[in-house]
Amino acid sequence: MKRFLLLAFAVLLLPLFTAADWLQFRGSDQTSLALDSKLALKYSPEQNLAWKAPLVGKGVSGPIVVGNRIFVTASNGANKQDHLHVLAFDMESGKRLWKREFWATGRCFHHPTSSVAAPTPASDGKRIFAFYSSNDLACLDLEGNLLWYRGLAHDYPKAGNDVGMSSSPLVVGETVIVQVENQGDSFAAGINTATGETRWRVQRPAGANWASPAALRGKDGKQLVLLQSGNGLTAHDPLTGEQKWKYDAGCSSIPSPTTVGNRIYLPANGLTALDVEDGATAANIAWDSIKLGGENASPVISGGKVFALRKDVLSGGDEKTGTELWQVRLKGRFWATPVVAGGHVYCVNQDGQCFVIKPGDEKGELVSTMELGDAILGSPAVAGNALLIRSDKFLYKIVP
Repeated sequence: MKRFLLLAFAVLLLPLFTAADWLQFRGSDQTSLALDSKLALKYSPEQNLAWKAPLVGKGVSGPIVVGNRIFVTASNGANKQDHLHVLAFDMESGKRLWKREFWATGRCFHHPTSSVAAPTPASDGKRIFAFYSSNDLACLDLEGNLLWYRGLAHDYPKAGNDVGMSSSPLVVGETVIVQVENQGDSFAAGINTATGETRWRVQRPAGANWASPAALRGKDGKQLVLLQSGNGLTAHDPLTGEQKWKYDAGCSSIPSPTTVGNRIYLPANGLTALDVEDGATAANIAWDSIKLGGENASPVISGGKVFALRKDVLSGGDEKTGTELWQVRLKGRFWATPVVAGGHVYCVNQDGQCFVIKPGDEKGELVSTMELGDAILGSPAVAGNALLIRSDKFLYKIVP
């Protein structure tokens, strides 16, 4: 009986999310995959636009999904966007359910194309962790009640750069990890999801870096936090911050690593595939490929292929060897990481065009181009058969 009660209590503590959730940057498991979803293959406002909800201020962060709610961040204000917003929308109707506003406590400098609301928020299924370029971290419940707030710039006032920060937070178990790398106070920290207290802080290389932390999930169920910077990749225990190993390499400062099983796809030397066994103290290189290196978007792996966006070209490569198989020429400049759903790759450029590509073994085929007409830098999200895209002005729900 005692064992049964403990098990029941443990079940109650499990995060309240489903397979349809999109809990953080690049999805709940950071793969940018929604393989069972059947998204629209073309777009017209009359047939495919379920709704378009207006947003306050500006933001280049992506939306996240918890249950039947969508959450986005934004910023505005005459003084360099020092008003920070979290907004919640109903999935079915697009109605705004609530909006919360905070004052930034840190530096609000950012590039004109970016925003203080640059990092994509994250969730553990019960809470929303909204992070901003000002290094403010707000934790709210799903109803918008503030649970705790950390102005990290109060502790580390030199953290920031003149074009803005954009590293998105990562939730691993009961820790939310933030990566704050810049020319000043450069660090990464693990924050207790329930209390907002700092579990650990590690010093990081001094230099501008916009890559986001990633999780490496071992076969034994344990996870490591991956921190990428200009001089390499380090793996850390999510509860203590203890460094487990380091891979020395000159890594990109914008795209983030992607993991599949025990393999890491690292934006270094173009793209480098690393294999890490459970409990290993080092990562072993499987291959590297200059041709599969991305520019701003992170790599996406699906169906035995690696998809990489470089300038206006989508490349498809062999996952096992790193050999480039084909290229598809697109248009414009891309900041958003593509998503793969229903056997298609969706690539959104900064001019509001979404390109739908059908990947094959020998070539990729451009199926259609969706014209939204708004500036879009944030990575899209997927919920069921809906494609969710945020622009500077609107949140779109696009359906088949």
